[in-house]
Amino acid sequence: MNTDNLNPEQQDQLLCMMLIQQHQQIAMMGLGKLQNPATGEMEKDLSSAKYAIDTLNMLDKYTKGNLPQELKGFLDQTLTTLRLNYADEKKKGESTPSEESKSED
Repeated sequence: MNTDNLNPEQQDQLLCMMLIQQHQQIAMMGLGKLQNPATGEMEKDLSSAKYAIDTLNMLDKYTKGNLPQELKGFLDQTLTTLRLNYADEKKKGESTPSEESKSED
């Protein structure tokens, strides 16, 4: 990636966006939505997904009023998407035992 044409503010914004994207990918892997590049497998680990979401939530809290509009929008959209996916996966995990017991009857 060539960042020579960017001013220091733009470079910082790019780094912040990359940080958000990294945590988004960690969360999506934990939600079983992205393949783990190390194993090539789809692995679900809701605790790692929650950790990544909580980290982005903390970033949102501590940068309140200090992010450019575009970056704030990107962070908000990312958090919304991750929270909805997390809630969906959590709900699936909670409904699985009752569905299994129904099929055994």
